[in-house]
Order: sequence, then C-alpha cells, then structure tokens
Amino acid sequence: MSEVHRILVLDDSYETLELISAQLEGEYHVSTATDLEMARRYLKSRRYHVALIDLVLKGESGLDLISEIKENYPYTAVIAISGQASIEMVVKAMKQGASEFIVKPILDLDLINIVIEKTLQSQWLLAENRRLSAIIEKDLETNLVIGNSVAIQNLMNKLKKIAALDALCLITGETGVGKSVFAEMIHQNSPRRREKFVSVNCGSLTETLLESLLFGHKRGAFTDAVRDKIGYFQEANGGTLFLDEITETSLAFQVKLLRVLESGIFRAVGSDSDVTTDTRVIAATNKDVEEMVAEGTFREDLYYRLNVINLHVPPLRERRDDIRVFISTFLKEFCAKYNKPELTIPPGVMSMLLNYEWRGNVRELRNAIEHAVILADSKVIQPADLPESINADTMDQHEYTDFCELDWAQARDSFSRQYLQNLLTRTGGNIARAASIAQMSRESLYNNCRNLGIDWNAYRKDRNTETGGEI
Repeated sequence: MSEVHRILVLDDSYETLELISAQLEGEYHVSTATDLEMARRYLKSRRYHVALIDLVLKGESGLDLISEIKENYPYTAVIAISGQASIEMVVKAMKQGASEFIVKPILDLDLINIVIEKTLQSQWLLAENRRLSAIIEKDLETNLVIGNSVAIQNLMNKLKKIAALDALCLITGETGVGKSVFAEMIHQNSPRRREKFVSVNCGSLTETLLESLLFGHKRGAFTDAVRDKIGYFQEANGGTLFLDEITETSLAFQVKLLRVLESGIFRAVGSDSDVTTDTRVIAATNKDVEEMVAEGTFREDLYYRLNVINLHVPPLRERRDDIRVFISTFLKEFCAKYNKPELTIPPGVMSMLLNYEWRGNVRELRNAIEHAVILADSKVIQPADLPESINADTMDQHEYTDFCELDWAQARDSFSRQYLQNLLTRTGGNIARAASIAQMSRESLYNNCRNLGIDWNAYRKDRNTETGGEI
C-alpha cells in the first residue's frame, strides 16, 4: 500500500478542519469542505479513499452525504464524527454505511490516524479479495467459495496443475475446512467435468453397506437386495468419485478398494463376473494418515496409492483473511433464505468474528452467520445475535494472545478488547470508575465498548443497579 491515500474531511468548524488537516498532513492528501455542496464537488472530481463526515452541520445533515457515498462511491469508506449527534443519529449513520465513529472534541489526535489506518486496512482487504477473486475466476471455472488468502492461493496454484490430470489425490485437513469443495473444484476443471461427480462419506456407513454402494450388488446377494443395483464406481464412470473420511474404512475393505485403484476392476456383491471402471478417485481425511499407517490401522500400500498428490487445506485460523469473504457470502445467502433485509456487521462484531478461533472452521462460521441472521432484529448484526460460544470465547480472552499471528488492525482490536474486558471485570462494570482508571471520558469508554462488541452490562456485579451511569 505505497499509494498516498486521499482523505476528504467535511466539517462546518474551521478550527476542526485545521486540527485534522495538521494531524494528517504529510501522511495523506487531505481535502477539506465546510458544507455538503463543496464535499459533493470534491467527490465528483476525484476518488477519495476515506471521508470523515460531521453528522451535525449548520442547517444540514451529514447523514445525507453518507447515503450518497454508499450509493455512488462504494469504494470510499466513511468515518462519522460529531460531538452533538444523538445516539439515534450515530446508529443511523452506521446503518447507512459509516464504518467508524469519532466523538468530538478529539482529545487524542492520534486516534484519527488509528481509525483511518484501520479503515484503510479493511478497504485494502476487500479490494485484494476482489482482485484475487477475478484472478481465480479467470484461471479456474468455479462457482464455489474458497477464500483469497495467500495459503489458499498457494493451494489453488497446485490445484491448477493437477486438475487436468487423472492422478489420484488425497485431500487432508481439519473437519469443516471444505475438503469436499476442493474435490469438486478439481472435477469442475478436469476433462471429466461433463460427467458425474459422485460423493460418498465412508465414515457414515457400515462396511457391508459401503461395499454395496461403491461396487453395486446383485439381486439376492443379501436379505434386502430385491433387485440388481449399480454402484458408485459405475455411476461415476468417466467422472470423479470422492471418498470422504477414507480413514474410517476397515482394513478388509481397504484391500478391495486398492484392487480397484490399481486395476480399474471390481466385482459387485453377489456377482461372479468383473466390471471395469474409468473413474478418477479423490479421497479425503481429517486424520494423520502416516500415524495411522505406523499404528497399523490404515494400509500403507493404499496410503501411497492414494497420496500421489496431496492437497492440505489449512484451518481457518491460519487464513483469517478468508473470514471476510465467507462472512459476506454467507450473509447474502441467509438473508435471501430467511427473507431478511440486507444486514450489515459493525466493526466490533466483525473484529469478534475475525479473532475467534473457529475450531469447526468454515462449517462453524457458516452456522454462526446463519444463527446471527435468524436472531437479528435490526439491520445490524449485534454481539447478542452470535452463538453463545463466540460471546463466551470473547469474554474469556483474558489469557495471553499471540499477537504476532494477527495483522496490525486485528492485534490492536484484540489488545483493546482484552484491556477493556479486564478493566470492566476489575471494576465490576462501574463505567465511571473504569473511565477514570483508563483516563478517558465515559462517552469514549462506551463508544470503544460498542465498536469492539463488548456488552458492559454483562460485567456489572449487580445487574439491577445502574452503576455504570448513563451517557
């Protein structure tokens, strides 16, 4: 991000404009406007990365411009500023597209730089996601959401090389990372894409049923075999067969599977003749296969036969840049599914989602967004709309965090959240006392808590006593 960013500041106070300009001078290109028309002329003449807009102007409202920017200049981020705006007006500004809010008077001028830097970082991530998505769509045909992180790009480069080949492939990774998505993507970009992609979960079936489903059976082969049935190897002939949870199969079944992989020949249950198949096999597991081979619970020869190409899908906590991509996709999906209006996620809630561990990976994230969409009562997702596990995890983050695993904006938010949570715990949720210790105003403390998704009421020793004070 070597580009010098352009900042537009709209405020009817010359003193405020001079103060902000002096603070940002040398680091950004700053344009100042004292009314809506002047700001509109600036926006038409050049592109601005960030607009700082005062909500209460002389005879005008900054809310009008926020709506116009969202509609006509979607790549310009908005930061609302005001010392006179009501809580309702601030909430409306956030709903209309403002990503941050700064309270006047601005006692710590460095706060302006911090908020702008955080906003620019978010804008850059979104732009980078769009750029990388365009690259993926150009090079690979896919309608599947996978993310745009560096780790995923490295995986995609490998996938591009193997998709057109018929080599066997073993996909490894934790539960919920999307192994089946990558298997389907290989099929979509292979010469077999016009034929069937058949998926079977080996871990959910008994050995007898799995053998019957894969190889087929003859009428009378067992009690419920009332007619002949072809198996998945025949159904996927010419296409791709995806065997998920391959390590859950028995050693006896693994022998039969190995024969098919080596010769392309199998025999249906109850049949006395062989059948040939031309099927590409992709297998997947969330287990450590080498460890299982060493323990004797998975055949070594089958492992080496399957593992011609290995694709390891990293967990979501190791590719946090992808979280925004998934959130955006799932939000649209579930708003449409449940007939909800377009929902937005404020910075504090987004920070909670970005810093959560996601032990269940993409699957857990998808469920969390669906949960939030269902419970949302307004156009903005609130912390209370998220699953309890995420709120509990945020409440319990008093232990050491490896900040080097986070980018600058995430690390700053994570530290700030832990600091305020510890402070509120120590003071029993007494806002006046907490603000005094932190040497900030109560209003600033409230705003920081809102932005970071912290419910200060949860820390009060006596929930029935308003010890925190009112704004």
